[in-house]
Amino acid sequence: MALPNEEEKTEDYLFKIVLIGDSAVGKSNLLARFARDEFYPNSKSTIGVEFQTQKMDINGKEVKAQIWDTAGQERFRAVTSAYYRGAVGALLVYDISRRQTFDSIGRWLNELHTHSDMNVVTILVGNKSDLKDAREVATAEGKSLAEAQGLFFMETSALDSSNVAAAFETVVKEIYNILSRKVMMSQELNKQDVARIENGKTVVLQGEAEQEAEAAAATDVEPAKGCC
Repeated sequence: MALPNEEEKTEDYLFKIVLIGDSAVGKSNLLARFARDEFYPNSKSTIGVEFQTQKMDINGKEVKAQIWDTAGQERFRAVTSAYYRGAVGALLVYDISRRQTFDSIGRWLNELHTHSDMNVVTILVGNKSDLKDAREVATAEGKSLAEAQGLFFMETSALDSSNVAAAFETVVKEIYNILSRKVMMSQELNKQDVARIENGKTVVLQGEAEQEAEAAAATDVEPAKGCC
């Protein structure tokens, strides 16, 4: 594959990430804060699916995160489910001031695993951490659930920007690390194959005569014992 020149240089990687969770937990504002450093106090519910892209530099590689904001309303779930496919990362968001959104996490996880790869990198996000006086879900509860489900965990506030960038970056960096390990393993296997060839080690294939002889031997019937 030809390498692009400076004028044609594009991102090295493109990762699809989905935002999921109940309606009004702040998914759209998390994305707006991360992608454009904006916040909309009177934002309306997302209809269907929207997405933004954000470029990041990880270990000198340019990574483009394509972040999909999926509607949390029940009537749009059949529409948005198709957009899980191909996702390699997910932010599973609840509102710390509304326990019912936390209670829905199991259902959202099931849907995520149904429509995407079981190995999708997922972070559990307790949003609206600025609403300290209205908190209904303790930080320890979020951590405990995340540990039980094998998820990353972080509390954020789209209003004051707390941990917003860190939540997205955690997912993107973990995806990149997993991909890098796979690439390294593939390269190591290729090196081993080359070394075997250079050392003169080859795989011996049986000739037709040998295969026929083995087949004949396998079909031989042992004489019955105890015959008079």
